[in-house]
Amino acid sequence: MKTRIALEEAGEKILNETRTELYLSMHYMGAALDLLGWRMDLSTFTTGTDGSSIRYNPQYLIQTFLNDPKSLPRLYQHMIMHCLLLHPFKEDVEDRITWNLSCDLAVEHIIDSIENCPPITRTVRDFRVEWYERLTEAVHVLTAEKIYRYFTENPLDFDTEDRLRNEFLMDDHSFWEKLEDQKDDENKKNQKTPPDEMTSPDEQSLEEWKTKAERMLAYLDSFGKEISTETGTLRRILAVQAGKKISYRDYLRRFAVVREEARVDLDSFDYGFYNYGMELYGNMPLIEENEYREARKIEELVIVVDTSASCQADLVERFLTETAAVLAEQETFFHRINLHIIECDDKVQKVLVIHDPDEMRKYLDSFEVLGGYGTDFRPAFAYVDDLQARGELKYLRGLIYFTDGYGIYPETARSYETAFVFPREDMSERPVPPWAIRLYLAND
Repeated sequence: MKTRIALEEAGEKILNETRTELYLSMHYMGAALDLLGWRMDLSTFTTGTDGSSIRYNPQYLIQTFLNDPKSLPRLYQHMIMHCLLLHPFKEDVEDRITWNLSCDLAVEHIIDSIENCPPITRTVRDFRVEWYERLTEAVHVLTAEKIYRYFTENPLDFDTEDRLRNEFLMDDHSFWEKLEDQKDDENKKNQKTPPDEMTSPDEQSLEEWKTKAERMLAYLDSFGKEISTETGTLRRILAVQAGKKISYRDYLRRFAVVREEARVDLDSFDYGFYNYGMELYGNMPLIEENEYREARKIEELVIVVDTSASCQADLVERFLTETAAVLAEQETFFHRINLHIIECDDKVQKVLVIHDPDEMRKYLDSFEVLGGYGTDFRPAFAYVDDLQARGELKYLRGLIYFTDGYGIYPETARSYETAFVFPREDMSERPVPPWAIRLYLAND
């Protein structure tokens, strides 16, 4: 009994230190890290999760802590990612072995995309890079469901599957199958139980993880580029999982900055002091109205329009009309803005600097497609790089690229946030770089 207690205490101490290390480096994961408890379980030789707790073999934890302590935060994060992506709760999977491999690949791809996080960032081996590239080319977005479907349609030979399992297997997934077996038993027991009383522990965990994933996505959306290197492809995968549709107008507001603008700030005006001064002195208020107020609006932005032959003129005009409507909103942009509109196919064809909504409307009235050749996104980014180097874009927070998606993308992210806007949602399979955001115009 004393030995069991000692082992349990040692295991929990190791897990607590590991979790604390992740807390300090990944603040956005705080709520998710809190959701998993710990439970010693000698039925496993390693560690795993059932969605409500981490099941661990204490001897495995102790040996790993002594021999390779740096691997423990990565292992812990691996299990947290499984839960955020709802992998343990997947039902009716025909091929559990392939599903487990697909989940591990999806999770490791996200973790490998995270930079500047010492507890989990590692040099990505060539074998991993090769498979990430192969799967990205095949399914575009590396979710477990897409990878599983790809492997089902393109079965792996034994040696390849074995090598992939040795490379990506991190934790014990047997608890997932037990969850499904337990649910079947619960359903049999509860056949006569009222529906509102049939919530099982695993269903409660599923709903909790869904909520955590939604809140984390909202948090990542609000910070955007500021923490993109710390989160890798996590935001994009969570958005795909949630089927999230981001409004183009709402997205523009993410680039807002706080500045003072000349405008009476009635909210901070104290009428009590004003009236007291007028009554006491006749015509001398004790406080004057503020001539400036803080406002959170957009002051600098780059919009690139794909004018290649594959991008239809009517779709481009629709995008520009939507943009003009947003510009006209007084509460979205400052009175004086610095908006660069770049028309580009395989090279920059035209550049226009817009300073107010009237100029935007004039541009829209006279717009015509220039170019009509192939699509290369890189020249527009190079042009913006040059503007920044010359000091013409000092406060740029974002670039929005309207396109049909076919073209050559830059290999590296920029200091500002990038979004590629597609005309329709049926273009969802067309790839964008992992550091960029995918948006769609609102349906008519």
